[in-house]
Amino acid sequence: MSIQKLSSVLATTYENFPKGRFITLVVLRTTHSETIFRTEGSGEPLCSEFVQAGVSNDNIIQRLVMTKRKQVAPERRYGREHLRAHELLYTNIKDGSLCSLNTNSPCEMCVDCFLYGFAAGGGGAQKSRIWTEDAFSILPASDVVGDRTINAIYENGTMRDEKGNASTALNTSEYIKPGVHFLDVVTLKDVTADELRYIIGNILFTSRYGAVSSRVGRMENQILGAFGSITELPSSLELVQATYDVLGKPLEHPLNINQLSTACKQVIANWQNKRGVSLQLSESELTDLITDVETHWSEAERDNFLKRLSQSYEPFRQVAAEKKKAKGKGKNTPVEVES
Repeated sequence: MSIQKLSSVLATTYENFPKGRFITLVVLRTTHSETIFRTEGSGEPLCSEFVQAGVSNDNIIQRLVMTKRKQVAPERRYGREHLRAHELLYTNIKDGSLCSLNTNSPCEMCVDCFLYGFAAGGGGAQKSRIWTEDAFSILPASDVVGDRTINAIYENGTMRDEKGNASTALNTSEYIKPGVHFLDVVTLKDVTADELRYIIGNILFTSRYGAVSSRVGRMENQILGAFGSITELPSSLELVQATYDVLGKPLEHPLNINQLSTACKQVIANWQNKRGVSLQLSESELTDLITDVETHWSEAERDNFLKRLSQSYEPFRQVAAEKKKAKGKGKNTPVEVES
């Protein structure tokens, strides 16, 4: 099995100290509806950067950016949905609240906290072992961005209220067109086999990203490659630029996804020769890996899989709880000492 082939770069169990084992996933993200990636509220421009078009093509173009937080946040929430459903989220020792994102009270003991990290305001932190970076669009922003005028319709079906007053709720907003492709490099540090299954499941099964995700933001993720190494591999920007060069001919939206996948795989095939790379999964091995992930996330296996993963952290939960208990004792509280 492909999981076994990755054994040299997989941890056998969770450890507090890093040991230089890297797994790199190459992810192709494709919009299947209008999508909005921006850092501020309504009316703000879409996230973009001016970068070099290719490795050999030194023209400067403006590319759309799917920021790292726009990638990780929905995937993290997807995993937490299932942890919550299987009662695998813990309560915070300080205030007794259930582990929740963006509340400054992580439980520090659940699968999400151990993998994606946390920072508690009162002290304590866990660095994420899922390293992400900005994903860039293949095509320039000018080719894949459109404008949408938004209006507010009253309940009578018109833009005038019962008194005949016209609605003033008009707004024009930029959006990313359907069929836009982003290439992304996700690096996993010192993960176990079950942690790898959990992370890949979050990537494959998350389907909504960006702003207004209950209306727009549908996206499909495909894993095009998986590598084992002792260091990070080329960045998302380098991958996009190299793929742009391979595609060669004048490009226009929408790109053929099969041609894009072929070009990307041609680029990453050369990564086997990069310094520090120990292995790359073949096409069939990658298919087997994804099948393995889907099996573990299936209705029949998901409960056992998530509980087994959660149980793997139990020794470290006990140590953390004991440390907090000892720290919370007052100066005048007697402490038992072994004779």
